[in-house]
Amino acid sequence: MLQSWRDGDRSALDRLVPLVYSNLRRMAAACLRREPDGQTLDPTALVHEAYLRMVGDTDPDFQNRAHFLGVAARIMRQILVDRARSRNADKRHGGTRVLLEDVEIVLTGKRAALVVALDDALLALDRQDPEKAKILELRYFGGLTAEESAESLGVPVHKVNRQMRLAQAWLRREMEMSPPNAES
Repeated sequence: MLQSWRDGDRSALDRLVPLVYSNLRRMAAACLRREPDGQTLDPTALVHEAYLRMVGDTDPDFQNRAHFLGVAARIMRQILVDRARSRNADKRHGGTRVLLEDVEIVLTGKRAALVVALDDALLALDRQDPEKAKILELRYFGGLTAEESAESLGVPVHKVNRQMRLAQAWLRREMEMSPPNAES
């Protein structure tokens, strides 16, 4: 189905999503567990928003199921980061709330700043070491196992585990050196 979608069959995604929906929902729940209490966005809404973005992709190029799930994880992370950035901008410009298909998303200033700072740190890691950034994204945001991540990247599991530990240490150091700055 991934090949069919890549070849231009837009309905292939519609056939694929039901097969991986439970994985996508599990990944969305993992992303949202890291969000602040009182989050009104639920896993279903996050999966649906990710689906809408994937349908809009004019040039899908997925090698396999694990790669597809990795891209979905990145899209979900970006949705949450976009909302946090919007929340920070709205705070400076009157506090307008952003609506996602009738689901209101509200982040507190500190949590929104943390999400943005985490994304900035991940982007910095991606510039420095794209493989570590990808592993961190697949494992942390995508909820993929070490084995699934290894399959997606085409590397041995032990390398995924080692790179994950190094990426976590780098990220921890980066976040300690430049803590999020929020106006509370």
